[in-house]
Amino acid sequence: MSISERQLIGSPEPWSRGPYAEAMFAPAGDITLRDCEGWTFPLEVGRWSQRVDPTDRTVLERCAGRVLDLGCGAGRLVEALASRGHTVLGIDVSPVAVIPTACRGGPARGATVFGPVPEEGTWDTALLMDGHIGIGGDPLHLLRRVHDLVHPGGLLIVEAAPTEVDERRRVRIHSGQAAISTVFAWARAGSGAVVRYARLSGWSPVEEWTVPGTRHFVALRACV
Repeated sequence: MSISERQLIGSPEPWSRGPYAEAMFAPAGDITLRDCEGWTFPLEVGRWSQRVDPTDRTVLERCAGRVLDLGCGAGRLVEALASRGHTVLGIDVSPVAVIPTACRGGPARGATVFGPVPEEGTWDTALLMDGHIGIGGDPLHLLRRVHDLVHPGGLLIVEAAPTEVDERRRVRIHSGQAAISTVFAWARAGSGAVVRYARLSGWSPVEEWTVPGTRHFVALRACV
């Protein structure tokens, strides 16, 4: 595979191996996204590998029916949803995420949201947590794709950026100062940007909430 092919939107390569994969389960680490202009964004891999916290529970309480967790990571949400009696599936491009997610009691599959997803068009709820609105570097394209995964009237919960941003970048994953991936597309979107893209991609905003000092969320309903 050439470098240009690896840089395609939705390419799983940057997330599937090397120090990033190892850091997913580390208690702490300096794993960031960086671009060539000096922009830096920390990846909270330590938190992602723990159990759900009170902020996560505000999302779990809003999930209905069968839940699809897009970019499930180490499976904290899949585990919690399964324990609450939901039928749930996590998908992630990283093989080191899929195995421990299953070990935590929830089914998971290695996949990208832009490829085939089991039972497309039937899910009651989909999740884009932990900044995963940035997958592929194009929130509008991503939201259109997720619209195909839920049934008409289905729910999508998006974790938005904590500030009102709308940016697209070409980034690498870094461990400390060292780049550990090829360049790939990424995006960040605050709640206002999420709502704008949602209205253009077949979604209707139904709720926004913030856990003070921490994280921001937008709930969307697939228009019939």
